[in-house]
Amino acid sequence: MATIGVIPGDGVGPEVIREAVAILEDLGAAHGLGLEFSSFDLGSDRYLRTTEVLPDSVVQDLARCDAILLGAIGDPRVPPGVLEKGLLLKIRFDFQQYINLRPVQLFPGVETPIKGKGPEQIDLVVVRENNEDLYVGAGGFTRKGTPEEVAIQTSVNTRAGVERCLRYAFDLADRRAKARVFRGLSDDDRSAGRRGLVSLVAKTNVLTYAHDLWNRAFEEVARDYPSIKTDYHHVDACCMRLVVSPERYDVIVTTNMFGDIITDLGAVLQGGMGVAASGNLNPERKYPSMFEPVHGSAPDIAGTGKANPIAAILSIGLLLDHLGAADAGNAVRSAVKRVLADPDGPRTPDLGGSGSTSEVGRAVREAIGRG
Repeated sequence: MATIGVIPGDGVGPEVIREAVAILEDLGAAHGLGLEFSSFDLGSDRYLRTTEVLPDSVVQDLARCDAILLGAIGDPRVPPGVLEKGLLLKIRFDFQQYINLRPVQLFPGVETPIKGKGPEQIDLVVVRENNEDLYVGAGGFTRKGTPEEVAIQTSVNTRAGVERCLRYAFDLADRRAKARVFRGLSDDDRSAGRRGLVSLVAKTNVLTYAHDLWNRAFEEVARDYPSIKTDYHHVDACCMRLVVSPERYDVIVTTNMFGDIITDLGAVLQGGMGVAASGNLNPERKYPSMFEPVHGSAPDIAGTGKANPIAAILSIGLLLDHLGAADAGNAVRSAVKRVLADPDGPRTPDLGGSGSTSEVGRAVREAIGRG
């Protein structure tokens, strides 16, 4: 039995989460998974109604869940940072979700803006450190609001935090190599993609303290994984190479801030935010991990049925993987692949069609039912 905490959230969040939960219910029955769901009223409506963001009592309730499924947060009526820090970052930090996992995979039938690239070239994953760096909130103002104002935001990087992130990335690269994720690509063809490669992305030539720590730890951890190849790219070079030759990457490991930027670029490579999934992981499962589509709450289209549920659906694939139900997770991805590859299948507006959120969700459920 596994308890899934569901936070539908704001804007289009409830619409896409509705489709994801329906698929989880079907999979639970088909695969003999004991899944139960607990819904949480968190987000802008609660804040505007009560001024509460995430009370301690709710944190305790969430801690009893095995995983959390989040729709989206954000509302123009709420000041910036209130929900992001008080809800999203608080969950990530309180539950030690120190890995942000972002697969970047182009599915057949989905267009990428990168000319000449297809699913064979766009199949990588970004491992983003999720509990340190600029996101710890260290800093402050002096003389705020005056012409002499000074604002300081401090990047915090610990050896323990960096090393656990690096080890997760190397372990993932090893699993991907063994699973032969890069379909049909030769290990010897460096221009066509590689398996078993971890690329550190940082800025060691400028951030000579924090990223020197990252680089030294990377080189030391790599010695424990002799079968895994390694390389290093400055973050600006990585962004250029992702656009020109994404096939050169397998597993990218990077800092919290750089990962935030790189993963959004990766979402564009795979067809947009509507198909980009993510997981905030506590790998040891001491605390619940949280899974979410990476798109925002999109209040301008909330309630119109135009939101793409694919990112939320792919996120439950990651959730199932994390719970040890890999067969069910693979069933999700296989069904999504079949639906997106079908030229006559439903498409939401962001994928060039007129299909509704519920129509796409129903198509995936039917594809799972057909096996």
